[in-house]
Amino acid sequence: MENHNHQELIQKLLNCVAACENCALACLHERDIQMMAQCISLDRDCADICAQAARLLQRDSVIAHQYLLLCEEICRLCADECSKHDQDHCQQCAEACRICADACHEHHEPITQR
Repeated sequence: MENHNHQELIQKLLNCVAACENCALACLHERDIQMMAQCISLDRDCADICAQAARLLQRDSVIAHQYLLLCEEICRLCADECSKHDQDHCQQCAEACRICADACHEHHEPITQR
């Protein structure tokens, strides 16, 4: 079964999901929540997209490697936003997103129509 080759990538995706969910929840408790709105929004999108990527890899979907292109993009957007904030949860999320983006970059394939 091929998905054994993807266990490390799947783990990085799931680590990113956890970091994003944690960051979004912590941002909701910050004093100036309006300043954190973009961070929360990207955290939620990133968590959802990374979770779906992990599922697609797990089931060895024919589009899993193409989907990783989108996953890399949202991880980089989220990392960029989180890195603008000094909170520990944001910095940890930015790091998890960068690791995940790099892993997705190593494994993605171009989107092609057949």
